Amino acid sequence: MDERTRADQILRTLKQDFSLQQWTKTEREPFQTLIRTVLSQATNDRNRDRAYQNLSDRYDITPQALARANVQDIQKAIRVGGLHKNKSRKIKELSKTILESFNASLDFAYSEPLEKARSMLMTIPAVGPKTADVVLLFSAGRPTVPVDTHVKRVSRRLALAPLRGNYEDIRKSLEALYRPGDYLAIHLLLISLGREYCHARNPLHKSCPVNSLCPVPEREAKQPELHKLHGTRDYP
Repeated sequence: MDERTRADQILRTLKQDFSLQQWTKTEREPFQTLIRTVLSQATNDRNRDRAYQNLSDRYDITPQALARANVQDIQKAIRVGGLHKNKSRKIKELSKTILESFNASLDFAYSEPLEKARSMLMTIPAVGPKTADVVLLFSAGRPTVPVDTHVKRVSRRLALAPLRGNYEDIRKSLEALYRPGDYLAIHLLLISLGREYCHARNPLHKSCPVNSLCPVPEREAKQPELHKLHGTRDYP
């Protein structure tokens, strides 16, 4: 089985086992997606959503409103999401930058060439490659694959990306294997696989839906001592 055929089979299998998140079907303004992404750091979806709802109950989710907001008030609103002091500072700082540098609009995410839009987003405080790609994919429907910790781990184990690849290596590998129309699906499905089966430590090989398409179980059958290295620097 060649690499692209195996990649397509992984996608088809995952689509049968997981449903795509409903909220992704709802269009969101890029700034709102950016705030949700900041709130999602080091927490689960439920607490992210609660923090976002609390913040939107208190303020309009716009650069104007959040740039003027009191940091302590933002902290109180988003406390449930964790890291509230750090996230509140980020939210205020990035809101101020967008207000002053981009006239309070991220509409360039729709209109500028993809790489230029990506670079522009990454000039905003707290916006790295993953956050920029999330905004571009989820709000503007641009063809890019965000690489979070689950996507990184799972794509490397499945040999969909280089074992020691960095963010850009992994993103470009996935984009080369899949059609742009599948970028959103493969991003979400690899996250689901990582959460349910392909854990950093003690992955559930036997029950994993893509076990037969993954090189890791066979490798560990030959070298059982490898299993204990999951989640360490010596093994993805």
